[in-house]
Amino acid sequence: MKALITGITGQDGAYLTQLLLDKDYEVHGLLRRSSSINTSRIDDLISEYTAENRLQLHYSDLLDSSSITNLINSINPDEIYNLAAQSHVSVSFENPIYTTQVGTLGSITILEALKHSDKKIKFYQASSSEMFGGGSKESLNESSAFNPKSPYGASKVFAHDITKIYRDSYDVFGVNGILFNHESPLRGETFVTRKISKAVGRITAGIQEKLTLGNLDASRDWGYAKDYVQGMWLMMQHENPEDWVLATGVTKTVREFAIEAFNHVNLNWEDFVLTSEKYLRPNEVHYLLGDSSKARKELKWKPSVDFSGLVKIMVEYDINEAKKDLALLKDNLISPTWEYPKI
Repeated sequence: MKALITGITGQDGAYLTQLLLDKDYEVHGLLRRSSSINTSRIDDLISEYTAENRLQLHYSDLLDSSSITNLINSINPDEIYNLAAQSHVSVSFENPIYTTQVGTLGSITILEALKHSDKKIKFYQASSSEMFGGGSKESLNESSAFNPKSPYGASKVFAHDITKIYRDSYDVFGVNGILFNHESPLRGETFVTRKISKAVGRITAGIQEKLTLGNLDASRDWGYAKDYVQGMWLMMQHENPEDWVLATGVTKTVREFAIEAFNHVNLNWEDFVLTSEKYLRPNEVHYLLGDSSKARKELKWKPSVDFSGLVKIMVEYDINEAKKDLALLKDNLISPTWEYPKI
C-alpha cells in the first residue's frame, strides 16, 4: 500500500506516518517549500526509513494545482490523507485569506485530480469540530448542523462539503473525519493544551514564573492524537466512504486542564496562571462535545487515553524537556539572557 500525506510535518501527520509505516505502507509526504522547513516531528522517521524509500518527501503546494496533480500522478497512491492547513484558530482571524485558501483550494485541487484519475484512490479530508461553532451545550454527531465561528472553521466546512459533493457526483472514495480536539506532546506550543503543559514543565524547572491564558471557561472534548490517527486509517478501510466523528464524549474547560496539569506536580494552579484579553478570540467557541457512537459501533474505534491520562502524558514529556533546557542553561550552551517565546 502507498499513501500520500499532506501536512506530514504536523502533529497528526507525524503520528499517521508512524502508523502507516508500522503497517508496511510506503509513505509519501508533501512539504511546502519555504525559507524554514521544520521536520522535527518526523526526523527520526526520516533517518530510519528514507534510505530504503519507505518514506519519501516531496516539495509541492496545495495552492499549485498543476504541481499537486503531477505529484499524485507520479506517486499513484492508494490513499491520500489531506491534513494540511493553517490550523491555529486564533491565527485564522489574523490571516484569514491564506487560511481560507489552503483550506478550500487544497481540498478541491486534490479532488479534481482524483476525479480524472484512472485509479480508485481513497481520499481522507481532515474536518474539524470547529465547524459546529459550539453555540449550545449539546452532543454533536455527523448529522449536527454547522455554524462556524472563525475563518478556519468556515474553510473546513467548505472542504467537508466539497468532499461530499465529489463523493456523490463522481463516485470518489472521499471520507470526512470530523475530529474533536486531539492533543499530544507533538502539539504546537501556541495551542493552549501544550502551552499549559510546557509551562508546567518550565515552572517546575525554575525557568518560567507565570502562565498567561485567555478564556478559561472554553470547554473542549480533548483526546489523544495517536488514538485519532488510528481512527483516520479505520475510516479509509471501511467498505463505503462516509463521514465520521471522533471524540471522547467528555468535555473539560481550559481551567480544568490547567488544574489537572498543575495538580500533577503538586502545585496550585492559581499561584501561576494569569489571564489576558489579548488571548481571547473575536468570536469564541464556548462548548464542544462530540458523539462518536457511529465510529465506535461501525469502525470499532474508541479512545485508549482519557483526559487525566492525556494531561499526564503531556506534562511528563514537558517536564523532561524543561530539564534538558535547564542543563543547557547551566552549561552555558544557552545564553543566560535567553527566554522562551512569549506565547
